[in-house]
Amino acid sequence: MTTAAAVPEVLFVCVHNAGRSQMAAALLAHHANGAVRVTSAGSAPADSINPAVREVMAEIGLTLNTEFPKRLTTEAIEAADVVITMGCGDACPVFPGKRYLDWELTDPAGKTAEQIRPIRDDIDARVRHLLAELTGTSTEAATS
Repeated sequence: MTTAAAVPEVLFVCVHNAGRSQMAAALLAHHANGAVRVTSAGSAPADSINPAVREVMAEIGLTLNTEFPKRLTTEAIEAADVVITMGCGDACPVFPGKRYLDWELTDPAGKTAEQIRPIRDDIDARVRHLLAELTGTSTEAATS
């Protein structure tokens, strides 16, 4: 029987939780198929997910219709095995004993779907690499 502790938990964090972290969470959840628990949050969440982000995710068959920006909490960080920050700088608290990765990614805010597709694809490649590492199918370190 698999316990919850046996499944790694990844938390994606950006400022507004309306673009990068939402795409990363959806992509990892899709590719992991239950092998990893995935959450996302923002240090200053927006009111809604960026419509162009929703559009580029729908293009690859992933809808964000049930998702919404969530506030970053201490509990979310404490529950995570890996915390991946995406441009939140000092607004993201650092807890001892947690594994942190900082992915430098262009913020999709104010960008068109055409401009966001390369960001989505970059996130997808990073997420696949991370998943391979977390599930033991690769010995390479995650790109940070």
